[in-house]
Amino acid sequence: MELHTLATTLEASLDPTQNKQAETVLLQEQKKPGFSLLLLRIVASDIYGSTARLASALYFKNFIRRNWTDENGNYRLPQQEVVSIKQELIGLMINVPANIQYQLGDAVGVIADSDFWRRWDTLVDDLVSRLTPDNARINNGVLQVAHSIFKRWRPLYRSDELFTEVNHVLGKFGDPFVQLLGNTDQIIERNRDDRSALSQYFSTMNLLMKLLYDLSVQDLPPIFEDNMQSLTSLLHKYLIYDNPLLHADGDSESGPLEFVKSGIFEVLVLYAQKYEDAFGPFVEQFVGSSWNLLTTTGLEPKNDILVSKALQFLTSVTRLSQHAQAFNNENTMSQVIERVVLPNLSLRDSDMEMFEDEPIEFIRRDLEGSDSDTRRRAATDFLQQLLAQFQKLVTDIVLRYINHYLSEYSRNPSADWKSKDTAVYLFSSIAAKGAVTTSQGVKSVNELVNIIDFFQANVAADLVSDSDVEPILKVDAIKYLYIFRSQITREQWRDAFHLVVKHLGSPEYVVYTYAAIALERVLALTDRSKQSVIEPADVTPLSAQLLEHLFQLIERDPQPPKLQENEFLMRCVMRVLIVIRDGVVPITDIVLAKFTKITQIISSNPANPRFYYYHFEALGAFIRFAAPLQPEKLENGLYPVFLSILENDVQEFIPYVFQLFAALLEANPSGSLTPYYTSLAQPILSPQLWSSRGNIPALVRLVSSLLTRGASQIAENKQLEPILGIFQSLITNKVNEIYGFELLESIMANFAPSITEPYFVTILQLLFTRLQNSKTEAFSSRFVRFYHFISSRIDSGLGADWFINHANQVQEGLYVQMYLTIILPDTQKLARPLDRKIAVISLCKTLTDSVAFAEKYKKGWGYTCETLLKLLENPPTIASADDTIADQDVDDMSFGVGFTQLQTIKRPARDFWPGVTDVKSWVGQELQSTNAKQGGKMKSFAEERLAQSPQALQVLSTYMSR
Repeated sequence: MELHTLATTLEASLDPTQNKQAETVLLQEQKKPGFSLLLLRIVASDIYGSTARLASALYFKNFIRRNWTDENGNYRLPQQEVVSIKQELIGLMINVPANIQYQLGDAVGVIADSDFWRRWDTLVDDLVSRLTPDNARINNGVLQVAHSIFKRWRPLYRSDELFTEVNHVLGKFGDPFVQLLGNTDQIIERNRDDRSALSQYFSTMNLLMKLLYDLSVQDLPPIFEDNMQSLTSLLHKYLIYDNPLLHADGDSESGPLEFVKSGIFEVLVLYAQKYEDAFGPFVEQFVGSSWNLLTTTGLEPKNDILVSKALQFLTSVTRLSQHAQAFNNENTMSQVIERVVLPNLSLRDSDMEMFEDEPIEFIRRDLEGSDSDTRRRAATDFLQQLLAQFQKLVTDIVLRYINHYLSEYSRNPSADWKSKDTAVYLFSSIAAKGAVTTSQGVKSVNELVNIIDFFQANVAADLVSDSDVEPILKVDAIKYLYIFRSQITREQWRDAFHLVVKHLGSPEYVVYTYAAIALERVLALTDRSKQSVIEPADVTPLSAQLLEHLFQLIERDPQPPKLQENEFLMRCVMRVLIVIRDGVVPITDIVLAKFTKITQIISSNPANPRFYYYHFEALGAFIRFAAPLQPEKLENGLYPVFLSILENDVQEFIPYVFQLFAALLEANPSGSLTPYYTSLAQPILSPQLWSSRGNIPALVRLVSSLLTRGASQIAENKQLEPILGIFQSLITNKVNEIYGFELLESIMANFAPSITEPYFVTILQLLFTRLQNSKTEAFSSRFVRFYHFISSRIDSGLGADWFINHANQVQEGLYVQMYLTIILPDTQKLARPLDRKIAVISLCKTLTDSVAFAEKYKKGWGYTCETLLKLLENPPTIASADDTIADQDVDDMSFGVGFTQLQTIKRPARDFWPGVTDVKSWVGQELQSTNAKQGGKMKSFAEERLAQSPQALQVLSTYMSR
């Protein structure tokens, strides 16, 4: 493809009306050698428009992410292409616009994850060689590349390999970095009257602050420690620096000054937390400057990040008792609360504008845990840290301010409602001790205040009243219940629950959304005995009306981006369905129609991963509880929309759809394959579907479910060999090997040995090759489990002798070597109770039923017995079936085109021996029964083959005599 045509196709990939067709073309083009270099040529050329160049950079980033290395770290691209990319990428990144730099920077980070520094040991030298004394454009490009690489260190745990890499960088980059920091300071001084130059060099300073953090995040570099005096002087200089030429235009967007100062505060927080010994002597000057900054900086949104970073620094300093003592008197504390905390806790006009114009953004910023860079959150954290140090002093002072604000409100509620908002927020801040948890809300409270009394006296009326209450105060009341939900008794919640439900009917977006948030969390709330605080019996009678109203709120604007904007509503739908369980059956038609419609709309343009995650979780709950009684209705309703998602290749949804297909099949009580699934069997074996890593876990589950119900049809349709081909592909890949074993176990469990026997020697050859050439601990563990799975299934025509026969067909004598060096020693490493249980059954049946071990492997019989007895020292205990649906915290999840497990339909691990509940008793019974049947042969075997292990013989005798 010519470059111009490729550029046009890339540009079309960003257009929602053309992207599907463009993506199809690009998927074919990317298979050709040198494709990545063509993308870089488009990025580098000014003859293409900015959109095409950006699209090319985006596609290059994603192409590198998918294709740089395989799971073993080997390059997927030709070596010459790899070399060319490394040679061209740095110089190119330095010379392109900032928006393209960011995309290429991400690609550099991906390459660095794999290659830096040992396979790219010239990179730092290359970067240093490109630095200049005074060319800001070039320097900024170099520093952006460096930050793309070094920021990878921020979340990593300490290790020798990591410190070797950091020291490699510091040895080459440390001195030039310090020199550039000094040069940039001098150039800023010389250009203090040149707006254009100042802007460029402050961009340099901003990147230098980011790199200062990167280089210090793991340990304090000696070069910084040795220059701490000059380093802190420079940081302090720019923390208090001001120049009207750098002031941001307007009040909403931060400018160069705010960005640099925010970066400085990030470094200061790091140094205060980690390097007190070296940084401690310099802390006080920064505390004083922070105080001045916070008391003189305006309330404009452009200052929000800066103010929040300054408050975070004071919070980190307050954690250190020697510095916190500066606040330990009433006058100082009152000043801090009045001049720093209160101004940043109070609602501003810009907050109310967001409340009205961007309500979903207001909610996301306001929710506990999601607003770390807002003034309110930062001020609250600072206040709570002061409270942790000086609980009574802070409580007494803040209560005075709370009473003051409540008095203001009571004198003129319509004019001074913001005073009440501040009072409620303040009280919540000092009443809560510790973080607000996802599952319980506040778990510990300040014993100097009473949250119930405050609620009844000052908050409850806003929840009860139907009119003349500002919407924000209703939000405050609902949020109060949400935060302190675990501190409210079951009896109190019975009254409050209906008030929260009532507010779903509010015309105000933020009010009804907060009602949905609080409702969802209290429905998930359990007491100390794990009993639901709100009983399902209290919810089921309301469920039809509740669900219909929630769906109406979701569907207010049917345009795909707007419909999926509010994930909190869909999360509430999910929770109601989980709580009422089969109470959804009477309203199946209504719920099915809603889910079908919403799925069709959002599949045209998936825009909010959180929304569609909760959508599919809710759909999973619906299938789980409604499908067993109405399988045909759900299959008829959902199959067409699911098939449409597959046909239109909606990649974000496909892993969810395969999980839901499997759940639908598993829920059908007929035990057979319906025509829908018979027709689905062939398409899901398509290699293209299995080439996407995100599809694999769900596809394995779906194929396993098909095998459970339709193995005979699969065999008749000659589809076993394609399935075995999929197993072979999975088993050679370290990322997917566990799914390969899951598929293999399903094959062996559902087909008769006569069907699988022609393939089993080849299967063992594949497994033994992996064990010999690239064995991993995970692979070895799954192989041992698979062996025990086969060995235990004598009643199905398998068993140890069956395995032995086929293993020795691979290579004579191979079985003994494998059994002694892998099976027996690694059996003790099995951790999961079900794996240990199946191992116990396997070993016991080997002793009682194996002809080979009885006649040929006499020493092996003794070794097997000793391994079994060792397993029984700590017998596996299988927990009883738990029907509880795990509460997955979406903030801990990553989304994208990949696999995300749906908790509502998560399949429990299969127990092939559910009748065996007490393995010790079962082993005893098996040994005794076999010994009796064989006329005492088991006992004589034991006496002969455990002669050298009298302790094992004694223990075995106790089992045989029970």
